[in-house]
Formats: sequence, structure tokens, C-alpha cells
Amino acid sequence: MFNPTAFPEPTLIPVNGVELEVFEAGRQNAGKPIVLCHGWPEHAFSWRYQVPALAAAGYHVIVPNQRGYGNSSRPAEVTDYDIEHLSGDLVALLDHYGYEDATFVGHDWGAMVVWGLALLHPARVNKVINLSLPYQERGEKPWIEFMEEVLGGDFYFVHFNRQPGVADAVFEENTVRFLRNLYRKNQPPSEPRPGMALIDLARAETPLGDPVMSDSELAVLVSSFESTGFTGSVNWYRNLDRNWRLLADVNPVVRQPTLMIYGDRDVVAKSARLTEFVPDVEVVDLDCGHWIQQEKPEETNQAILKWLDQQDVD
Repeated sequence: MFNPTAFPEPTLIPVNGVELEVFEAGRQNAGKPIVLCHGWPEHAFSWRYQVPALAAAGYHVIVPNQRGYGNSSRPAEVTDYDIEHLSGDLVALLDHYGYEDATFVGHDWGAMVVWGLALLHPARVNKVINLSLPYQERGEKPWIEFMEEVLGGDFYFVHFNRQPGVADAVFEENTVRFLRNLYRKNQPPSEPRPGMALIDLARAETPLGDPVMSDSELAVLVSSFESTGFTGSVNWYRNLDRNWRLLADVNPVVRQPTLMIYGDRDVVAKSARLTEFVPDVEVVDLDCGHWIQQEKPEETNQAILKWLDQQDVD
């Protein structure tokens, strides 16, 4: 069982007009930076199993709580959470440490940010490792508009945008229950049916599936979200159509060497056209649900380190 007290102590670092709470390990490994980007509703703590393994392998491991999370800044303006701001934070973080580029690892929404970073600031990204969320094609219609047509107004991505503040309040009223019910093995972040699945999950008395975390580990996330609320993190969703517009004139092809790790039981769909947009990609499938690096920590570490070693050989 992981001991939460073993996670590194954080530092508040001013970047890009905000402060980020950053955890790091392996600073002595200067010159081999790797930045781990969490998803929603997560925390830098979600990488607790990867940090020591990567540091031991010779990497300077940098793990920010991104804006809206933990003790990082939570700007009031919704547009302060668009892809330009989120990727700009990571670029400024590299500048803070004096690195020209780094390997970036993302899970869930963190993967979305890393994909965007690779497009907007390709010179700052030397390799990409993403978990769960494959590259998302831009398409002809803005993402929320498209989802609304296909999945309806109650689908949680759409609901977050069309009814701002409603879901946030439900999550905050039921923080313990919501996170306890969400972090289940082989339990997706939303049920396959459209509708208010996440709000249903926040109110459900009986969770489904085995827990991903121990009570002490879950307490780290509960404490964080009880302090911050959910609005800052949900605001990432409220910029999807804005992000679609911001990426209009950007070359959509990710040229960096990439590792894509899927969970076979994750309801986040695998991409049938991944190589069209990410031509230099290797795909690894693990037998788990959505919370890949927490459900299968050893297998995740092995996949990442094996791929990184191979990149060094090549």
C-alpha cells in the first residue's frame, strides 16, 4: 500500500501570471526533465507511483497541480483555462527550470493539454506519452456543439457548458461520495449512456467496482477538492469550443515520438485514425479501466520506461 506521506513536498512556482503547486523528484538528474500532467478531477498525487520510478531511472520528474487544482492559482475568468493558458503554464514551467524542452506525460484531461502543447509549442516537447485520451481530431464543428447534436444536452461535457455552476455545486455538496464512487476499477468517468451520469454518481449511495485507492490516498483528493471546490477544474471543459477555434490555424499533426497507453476497459474510445495525426506512435494496451497509472502502476511504469529506453537507443 502506498504511503501518501512519501509524496514529495510541493513548491509554489510563479509562471505565466499564476502560481503552480509543483512536486518534483530527481532534481540531481538535471538535463532529463519529464513533466507529468494530471487529469480531471485529479491531482498531481495521481502520479505517486510513477514519480519514484522515473527519478530512479535518471529523470528530473516535475509534477504540477495545474491551474484550478490544489494550491495552484484558480483564476476567476473562465477563459483563463483555455489551451493557450494551460499550455503556456507548462512552457513557463520549463523556462523556470531552464529547460529548452522536456518529455510530457498526460492522463485524461492532462493528455488533452499535452496534445495541445505539442501542437502549439512543438519545439518545447521532445517526446509525448499520453494515457487514456488519444489525439482528438478537430473536426468541422466545435467539440461541444458536435457532442450536443450527437449525445444531447444532458451529456456531462455539454451540461458543464450549457448550465454553468449546476454540476459544480452538486460535486461540492457531495465531494466525498463523488470521488469515492468515481475512483473505481473498471468504472468509467461517466456511464456509457448520455445524461447526468456524473451527477448521478455524486449522489449514488452504493459504489460499483473495487476502489482504485486506499482511504488514506482518497483523503488526499477529498481534502484538496473540499478546499478548492470544482469550478476551476470544470472550467477546462468550458473552453473546449474556444480551444477548437484557437487551434484553427495550427498544423494538426504531432511529429514527436509518442507512446499511447490505453486501458482496455476504459470507455474512452480508442482512436481508429491515430497514426494519421500522430505518425510516430507506439500503442500499448493494459487490462484496466480509466485510471490507468493508478490501477496498473507497475505495468504503466514498465511500459513508459521500456519505451523511453528504446527512444534513447534509437
